[in-house]
Amino acid sequence: MKTILVIEDNSDIRESTAEILAMSGYKVITAENGKSGVKTAIRQRPDLILCDIMMPELDGYGVLNILNKSPYTATIPFIFLTAKTGKPDLRKGMAMGADDYLTKPFDDKELLHAIDCRLQKQENLKTFYSRSLTSLQRLASEHVLGSDELKRLIAERKVRQLKKKHILYYEGDNPEGIYLVLEGFVKTFKLVEDGRELVTGLYKAEEYVGINELFTDKHVDTAEAIDDSVVCLLPKDMIMDLISQYPDISQQFMRILCNNIREKEEQLLQFAYSSVRNRMLQVLLRLQSQFPDHNDFKISRDELAAMAGMATETVSRTLSDFKEEGLIERKGSHIRILDAINFAKARH
Repeated sequence: MKTILVIEDNSDIRESTAEILAMSGYKVITAENGKSGVKTAIRQRPDLILCDIMMPELDGYGVLNILNKSPYTATIPFIFLTAKTGKPDLRKGMAMGADDYLTKPFDDKELLHAIDCRLQKQENLKTFYSRSLTSLQRLASEHVLGSDELKRLIAERKVRQLKKKHILYYEGDNPEGIYLVLEGFVKTFKLVEDGRELVTGLYKAEEYVGINELFTDKHVDTAEAIDDSVVCLLPKDMIMDLISQYPDISQQFMRILCNNIREKEEQLLQFAYSSVRNRMLQVLLRLQSQFPDHNDFKISRDELAAMAGMATETVSRTLSDFKEEGLIERKGSHIRILDAINFAKARH
């Protein structure tokens, strides 16, 4: 029998929710405010938590923040119960690691469906962990001091499943930490004055997103899943503790940071001095080097335009030229580089 903790200061809502859950076969425990809810969650470790946002003593955001810091409660599915439906509130909760929202008033079917979905996903994640944790071990070398702590931090974090086009964080948001991509692909981008996107980074499995913001107070770009993806959040304070304690771990992150800066410098140089043709060649070569296991790329004209800093119509004309020259094969959104050697030479 699964155990569900309901943290709600309104006694009518708390009791009616508990009654619905009990009648549906769940074991239910309740807490009348955030402070007692945290203590109950740590002591009893429920299978899922339903938590109101606006509460005395400690609000729902505070409850989630505290529970995320404990390895024993960080992976428990967490659903907010809220009368607040504003976009900033939703963004704040999801950025902190909430799994879902239920807007008051909700009916029995909404409640039970949300819980069933989250519990099923939790079971699926156990299988996912058994497959992926082996590959995650490679992220920290056995000979690097602090590697065991980094592996443990990764293994203990709650993972988030993102649908295509799901926003991980927005430009200007306060960084909660860095994200490790476990599956799928994530891009970062900035919006220029005329509303167009400029892609600033592409990230695949076993790469970190947002590492540049470890030492700043705001995200400088927006992160979005470009395919169904899985990520886990490594909290900023935990990463900073590792960096301060283990110089080898610090050097690993500094190496990644320096590479990110170098890539952005090269991108700026291309925008400033390269022709349209060379910019598109560079973009396709970068995709090939970043994703060598893929024989072709599934990418839209708009995404290529955002990466190369050019108009969509220009992308179409340039790709058509490449196709006529026998450099690429193009079918819809799929692009295949046919001759890598001649393709590289075409830059000169």
